[in-house]
Amino acid sequence: MSETTRNVQPVTANLGKEGSGELVPSRYAVRVGDVDVVLISDGVLPLPTSTMSTNVSEADRNAWFDGRFLQRDMFDWALNVALVRSGERLILIDSGVGDGFEYFARAGRSVMRLESAGIDLAAITDIVITHMHMDHVGGLNVDGVKARLRPDVRIHVSAAEVEFWKNPDFSKTVMPETVPPALRKAAAKFVELYGENIVRFDQTVEVAAGVSARVTGGHTPGHCVVDVASKGEKLTFVGDAIFEVNFDNPRWQNGFEHEPEIAADVRIALLNEAAETGALLAAAHVAFPSIGHIAKNGESFRFVPVQWDY
Repeated sequence: MSETTRNVQPVTANLGKEGSGELVPSRYAVRVGDVDVVLISDGVLPLPTSTMSTNVSEADRNAWFDGRFLQRDMFDWALNVALVRSGERLILIDSGVGDGFEYFARAGRSVMRLESAGIDLAAITDIVITHMHMDHVGGLNVDGVKARLRPDVRIHVSAAEVEFWKNPDFSKTVMPETVPPALRKAAAKFVELYGENIVRFDQTVEVAAGVSARVTGGHTPGHCVVDVASKGEKLTFVGDAIFEVNFDNPRWQNGFEHEPEIAADVRIALLNEAAETGALLAAAHVAFPSIGHIAKNGESFRFVPVQWDY
């Protein structure tokens, strides 16, 4: 495989309105019964491939990346958020990485892309935070964002997650050394800014008709997923429970997992659930728009992306 193949770069162009700078779509909508779900790309996070599989050999990891015509050393990790409309409630799931991170300059675009879709931040009634890593709360930390949200916006975060970030344990993670301090800082700022808006829940919470969050743990102790169910149809936004490598290798651990062994069990349970029910699945770090079905493939799984409806 040539380095030319591995180093293909995304295409951007100044087409359309001045300053748009984007040639590829950055949002995709599906309807789940009576509920509308829009996946929005916050951008991509360049990270070492070693963080995608910390409990396997370099040779096994290289084989997986080679098989997808990807570089062996760095990987563009997709970052997606979701917007859900159920009746009069408009719910944002996660907020992206925000700004202030030079090494994540190609992400932090959720707010801009919400605006380009005609979404006024003041129309958002609820926010669900799957967990308090900086690429999920960072968008809310950007200067000026809080002032544009409604003062009574409800931000649903599991009680276990809020408690964990008072004194987070990184002993089982394998991250670049600059990341843990940034994670601590982002989580602390989020709580400082939005403490009065945070609605803590224990195991499950109904956010709106057909929209609920449930705690899974694993990635972080209070990590949750969001289920959208209406008229016999279902989609689960799994946050960071499942990564791109995990369909083929569900036991591969991720360096950002605080409870990696529990995370593997959670991942397999969610994949089996989706395979058995036929429900749609979407994720924060699966290639945009990340929506698809799950099929069993022996001891592993196969991700079947939705056919785009233009």
